[in-house]
Amino acid sequence: MSLIRRRIAALGPLTPLPVLALRDSDMPSTTKQQDASASIAAYSTSLNGVDQAGNMLFKDMLWWTLGIMALVVLSIRLIEIGWTKLRHVSSMSAPADRQTYWRRSQWSWMPNLKKHLIYAPLWKKRHNREIKLSSAISIGTLPSRLHSVILGIYLLSNIIYMFSEDWSQENRYALAAEIRGRSGTLALVNMVPLIIMAGRNNPLITMLRVSFDTYNLLHRWMGRMVVIEAVIHTIAWACVAIAADGIEGMNFRLIHDSFLASGLAGTIALVILFFLSLSPVRHAFYETFLSFHIILAFIIFAMTWVHCATAALPGGLPQLSWMVAIFMIWVADRLARMFRLAFNNWTRKRGFTEAILEAMPGNATRVTMRLPRHVDVKPGTHAYIRFMGINPWENHPFSIAWVEHHPETDDAELGEKIKDDSKQSQLKRGTTSISFIIGAYTGFTLQLYNKALAGGPQPTRIRAAMEGPYAGHHSLDSYGHAVLFAGASGITHQISYIKPLIEGFNEGTIATRRVTLVWIIRDTEALEWVRPWMDEILQMPRRREILNMRLFVTRPKKPREIASTSNTVQMFPGRPNISTLLKKEIEDQVGAMCVSVCGPGALADDVRQAVREVQDESSVIDFVEESFTW
Repeated sequence: MSLIRRRIAALGPLTPLPVLALRDSDMPSTTKQQDASASIAAYSTSLNGVDQAGNMLFKDMLWWTLGIMALVVLSIRLIEIGWTKLRHVSSMSAPADRQTYWRRSQWSWMPNLKKHLIYAPLWKKRHNREIKLSSAISIGTLPSRLHSVILGIYLLSNIIYMFSEDWSQENRYALAAEIRGRSGTLALVNMVPLIIMAGRNNPLITMLRVSFDTYNLLHRWMGRMVVIEAVIHTIAWACVAIAADGIEGMNFRLIHDSFLASGLAGTIALVILFFLSLSPVRHAFYETFLSFHIILAFIIFAMTWVHCATAALPGGLPQLSWMVAIFMIWVADRLARMFRLAFNNWTRKRGFTEAILEAMPGNATRVTMRLPRHVDVKPGTHAYIRFMGINPWENHPFSIAWVEHHPETDDAELGEKIKDDSKQSQLKRGTTSISFIIGAYTGFTLQLYNKALAGGPQPTRIRAAMEGPYAGHHSLDSYGHAVLFAGASGITHQISYIKPLIEGFNEGTIATRRVTLVWIIRDTEALEWVRPWMDEILQMPRRREILNMRLFVTRPKKPREIASTSNTVQMFPGRPNISTLLKKEIEDQVGAMCVSVCGPGALADDVRQAVREVQDESSVIDFVEESFTW
């Protein structure tokens, strides 16, 4: 045997006979195509070609990117809370002329930071005033510079992580598989904060003291990023599938493979939701959009769950646990909302919440909801309300204007100002009335106004429900001076602060020594909206020492209606010069000043610009804007 081997080796490499060579060249034509197709198809299934180690690395990096930004905001908020508490405690017993220390900025760089970053719009002065293509088509608002920086970091990090691939590899199908894995991983990673940002009961709102409006902005941009990454994920797979099996073969697999079918269904639902959420469509059909948003979101979650669970891997795709967390967060927010709705609006002893609707002049509805239990409501909060018989599946946010707590007993004496513990306990076991002013525009608000109008001069009673209250994390108690700007129905947000501030001033529990309310209305009919509450405020002890009101009527029907009743309550015709008003307030500034605005976007932008103009090292002037962007 060894001799035979040596002789064969000596012959050198064997050359096939011509006939055998001919057969060898004929047979692989089909076999080679099948082998090539099989090798390509492998990159469209499972984790073949996927850089799973890189995916997990960039998953962690994206989490760290979001986490570090949240930790920075949390650290700033903790410092701000501590500083505010110190200012509150040291100033609440000090007269106005002893708060000079808190009037001056302790950090010379802070006013410039507020002026050029924190309070600055993205471009010039426009921020909250909607950009309209026509009277019926709006394309939304511009973010602030601070929001733009946060969004820029988030979007840029996603782009970097998305395209950090091995572009040098020659096998383009392996590259497509790598892109498929990276885009799918990042899409699911982004879905976690996407769902957290969408929740009304988002714990980050309380922890970071960031408004839901800001989270809503982040939610919209995260949603767009998820859609883009999901589409890239689908296209990367389709390119390989078509190269391997052709379009017909790809379609066959999509129909008969639940893993692929669920992924395609989820992507289609995402794309539909993306187009429905575009600002012109969303604004034109907002109520319809809300309903479809919930339905499509559920479809996306369900299909993504099936997609991860049915993968041909033990235990499904590694991202399955993330999908479980996403679904649990979404369900938890829905359950929390249902619990708050049931808890606030029903008791066995008193039954359900009843709403009293009053049609007001100027196409507005005053709504007073009598809750069957005591509910603690802070100033500056809002609530989502719904009514039986008026699109009960819809709920919309409105600022809470007025709150009254009623004791459990019918004793009239307990309805007076509460001072001792026994009366406090009676109130805790009693009920709460919450009032809103809702302007009639279109859709839900117009139907509500027509319902109130149909009742004639008598108030209309209807079963209703309130979900909330939400927000209320902007306290004015530590400021020596508060300037409140309101436009039209924006008075609801600002008036909620006035009564507690006067009460705190009388009790010596707050630092505030001067409050100026500037209310811009079209005509004097709007005064009827808040007349009973204003009457109560004007009769409060020592009101004149702390409160000044400036009412501007832009289109008075009768000039003689514009009359100033006192030095502390004045009325003027026309629009105010916001900058001049604010500079006048700064001349009389007491301690730290807070300027708040709630009203149309144009008014909010004017106040924001005026606050930026007066930022200097000599004064502490903070700015708070209350808005509901949708």
